Amino acid sequence: MATATKREPGELFGPRLALFADVLAVGLATAAASLPLLTAPAAMSTACAVLDRRVRQDAPATAGGYVRALRSRLRPGDLLAGAGLLAGGALLVFNALAAGAGLPGAAVFRPALHAVAGLLAVVLLRACARPESATSWRAALRPAAYEAVSRPRASAVLLLAVATAAVCAWAYPPLAFLVPGPLAIAARATEHHL
Repeated sequence: MATATKREPGELFGPRLALFADVLAVGLATAAASLPLLTAPAAMSTACAVLDRRVRQDAPATAGGYVRALRSRLRPGDLLAGAGLLAGGALLVFNALAAGAGLPGAAVFRPALHAVAGLLAVVLLRACARPESATSWRAALRPAAYEAVSRPRASAVLLLAVATAAVCAWAYPPLAFLVPGPLAIAARATEHHL
């Protein structure tokens, strides 16, 4: 596919920055849609689908397109997935607090907890990037968990993307509202190329 190299009249970004701008805009929309927390899995799944369509079909990522795609994905199973994500996150935080409070064996437990959290992040991002997440989280989670283990290079790249996003958000907290976009495109890219 040939890409244009000249900016059209009235175009804010040139063609080379259009994908970057779309990734950041989708990241911001995903962060806003994730604020109720229960909608986070559906919002991330929508971001993956919108950015995949942007890359594969050169379809612009618009706010209206994102909202329409998100509405079609919000169903009871998505809210249940969000509740499971919240429960799992609360369990990880509780265990991290227990390890920090002097739990016997914390020196071994803390690295194991980090490894489990990293693996869960990779599996959840892979599940969001799968097309099956639009209809069934169970159908998306099974192959995502299998591929997280069977394709270690892709999982390592995705884990590196998660770590980079976490460090960026920690170093400059306002970036936390933009990191869902790069994470979504990284998840889709690892599904296709590594």
